[in-house]
Amino acid sequence: MMMGDSQTLASAGLHRVLKEALTQALSESPHEKAPGHYALQGDDIFMNVMQFATQPSGDKKAELHEQYIDIQLLLSGEERIYYGVAGSALGCEEKHVEEDYQLCAQIADEQVVTLRPGMFAVFFPGEPHKPGCVVTSPQEIKKAVIKVNINTLTPPSP
Repeated sequence: MMMGDSQTLASAGLHRVLKEALTQALSESPHEKAPGHYALQGDDIFMNVMQFATQPSGDKKAELHEQYIDIQLLLSGEERIYYGVAGSALGCEEKHVEEDYQLCAQIADEQVVTLRPGMFAVFFPGEPHKPGCVVTSPQEIKKAVIKVNINTLTPPSP
């Protein structure tokens, strides 16, 4: 997991592809978009804009991905994201391969980060994360999740 603020993107230490994906998503003015799916670079990089009320962490399940990196960018409101290192997901359900997600009941040695507008958190495949959790009381948030295919970070083998 990595985190940063879109205002200081140049010093966030992101891989070039992740920085370019976030820059491209920001140039699309996601805060002005209706909730939905937006292609940025076909199936390799796309953005899902969402708007919903935060929930208590105990009411939510963690999610895992195998093929896509999640860049969770908060646009309005505030949210907590609970997360863990790769291999820390417990009680996982069946994988949804086509949609690239798996839900899990718990995260061992769970950590937490609080996001405010403009902040982002990056979760790599295998890192469980539970976004959209309450900070102090439930509130409406708007966010963009930029999905980056893990294969875009590594050149093809010869």
